[in-house]
Amino acid sequence: MLRFCRTALAAAFLSLSCCGQGQAADAAAPPKTLHMLLTTAESSLDPAVASDLASLNLLENLFDPMLRYDYLARPLKLQENTLAAMPGVEDGGRSYLFRIRPGIFFTPDPAFKGVKREVTAQDYVYSLKRLYDPGLKSPWLFLFEGKIAGDAALKPGQFSYDSAIDGLRALDRYTLRIGLTAPDPNFLFYLAMPATGVVAREVIEAYPGQSGNHPVGSGPFMVGEWRHSDKIVLLANPGFRSTVFHAGPDVAPEDRALAAALEGRRLPLVERVDVRIVEEYQSRVLGFLKGQFDYLEQVPESLTDMVLAGGALRPELAAKGIALSRFPVLQTYYMWMNMDDPLLGGYGKDKLALRRAIALSYNGTEDVALLKKGLALPAQSPLPPNVLGYDAAYRGPTRYDPALARALLDRYGYRAQADGFRALPGGKPLTLVMHTEASAAGRLRDELWRRSLAAVGLRVVFKSDKKGEIIKASRLGQVQMFETNWIADFPDGENFFQLLYGPNSGRANYARFKLPAYDRLYEQARLLPDSPRRRALYHDMAQLIHAYAPWVLLTHPVSADLRQPWLKNYKRHPVEFTAWRYLDVAPRQH
Repeated sequence: MLRFCRTALAAAFLSLSCCGQGQAADAAAPPKTLHMLLTTAESSLDPAVASDLASLNLLENLFDPMLRYDYLARPLKLQENTLAAMPGVEDGGRSYLFRIRPGIFFTPDPAFKGVKREVTAQDYVYSLKRLYDPGLKSPWLFLFEGKIAGDAALKPGQFSYDSAIDGLRALDRYTLRIGLTAPDPNFLFYLAMPATGVVAREVIEAYPGQSGNHPVGSGPFMVGEWRHSDKIVLLANPGFRSTVFHAGPDVAPEDRALAAALEGRRLPLVERVDVRIVEEYQSRVLGFLKGQFDYLEQVPESLTDMVLAGGALRPELAAKGIALSRFPVLQTYYMWMNMDDPLLGGYGKDKLALRRAIALSYNGTEDVALLKKGLALPAQSPLPPNVLGYDAAYRGPTRYDPALARALLDRYGYRAQADGFRALPGGKPLTLVMHTEASAAGRLRDELWRRSLAAVGLRVVFKSDKKGEIIKASRLGQVQMFETNWIADFPDGENFFQLLYGPNSGRANYARFKLPAYDRLYEQARLLPDSPRRRALYHDMAQLIHAYAPWVLLTHPVSADLRQPWLKNYKRHPVEFTAWRYLDVAPRQH
């Protein structure tokens, strides 16, 4: 097991007060610590490369994009992070001017040769160019490719970090200008994502091919100890710039007390965050109930009976001060099918019939009631509620209809054999292969799919692996079918519809769906703000998804979240993954 530990730094920082209050710490007192869990192992701590949820949780606290979200503002609102002020917008939305705040420093690393290294505008130029590096195969390239003026000079075959790009220039040490080929209503959202966090070129070049194992950022925390896929300890960054919380004017009435509690306090509020990887559902819930974790988001549906009774928190847990909240996650669950797969991929009528039959076999009512325990909504389109572009009145044409599925398979030559299972047209055996996560919940999902598909005469076998490994194989086109989910990176419908955009194949488009008609609609829609015209385009895109069935749309979860009585300032954000910099802990009462 690979172990990363900045031992000397960790020992030094634990003796410092990094809780942001400017008070000397009692050397005998234990550091003020958050105890967190992640549900899957991290893959990489390189902002340009990582896209799994566990890694993004960590990156959000280690690296600095130029912008971030106001913690308490609703509706959602961006604010400056490393900028001195919000960017200036010029040329009708085609040009942005960013002024980096002086005095922001990367955490120490041998790559800096003992020099205190300040963050500059050129560092952001370099960090954004990394998304284009063909050697990295960044899953985030779709955010910028073809949008930044002159970025064709960064295409594979001629990529160079030293290429001058018209639309990406450091004008001086602290000033950055980004020019676009056309206005993009969501452009500033991209600059609040972990993928655009700033890195130092010296560090990346000092650890060739291994920068994901050597995270050096300028964020509120830094890595103290790291045992891959097991435990990671973050320490408050003692060199973190002065960051004082001030609530904006858009705080909801129910959050005003929270805003008052945070007002004027320097962030982060704790000295240490202990993070454990806990993949088994039962271990997460039991660990929380034993006080090992300060909060538990999205209680596993299969274990809700351990904490809920009649839809409310169990009285014995409420008596301990544990709090329950429900949160509509900006998330969509779907099962995708590989459009390049020789068995079920392709755009011919027989392949469309097979995928549509699979979609018609899915019993969404059973999924929501039995597997999700009612904590989900059936998905009609890729867009979850509260995302810009969501249409509450839209109803997709695909319904649970096994009789229609059987008729469709009969019509296109998928005949039932003596054992009741169907063969391909022409008589060759037909066996679907669905990848699945090796967990109790994964096994329950498998059983639902097995029953649903068997009811229409389709045989399926399951191939278990860790989700991170499945995603890696998916990007290479080596997975036939897989049920997964997407959580909004930014609160706009584009972030979901891009999952089926042809040029994103091999990246976020795991289905490898390449339909010119869909791509044309997407390219029109991404230039528009939320409007009736864009919603009409989204309607047509959703219809094409139903028609060609690269996905089976499943559910939008409603998260049941638990928090301990000693945890302070917790408020789940719709887009940002963590609130660790804002959280505080009170002494536990024993």
